[in-house]
Amino acid sequence: MVELLTYEMDQVFHALGDATRRQMLRELAGGGRTVSQLAEPFAMSLAAASKHIKVLENAGLIRREVLGRTHVCHLEPGPLASAHEWLGAYSRFWTGRLDILERLLREDDARKSATQKKGDQT
Repeated sequence: MVELLTYEMDQVFHALGDATRRQMLRELAGGGRTVSQLAEPFAMSLAAASKHIKVLENAGLIRREVLGRTHVCHLEPGPLASAHEWLGAYSRFWTGRLDILERLLREDDARKSATQKKGDQT
């Protein structure tokens, strides 16, 4: 089970590692788009767009619906939620580290302020 989850997460992060695919996902967040609509902003061929879409499909980030000769893509948010959850652990780590840094800086400022006040009194 852990290996399967690792493989799935690898697929998701591989798909998210490309700026074109991230932009396609942003477009799909607004609703379904055809392959042509997804390819249009990138001035790429439909074949190139299809390769990107296939990577997104393999990662489970989108699903393709065939309506006659038209392929409409839809965002599948589940894998993004899993990636967000995984990244959340690192967010908590950095938040904790930044909280410690903030405390140390405040203590340093307080010491400097106290030293300066003593110097002003003499």
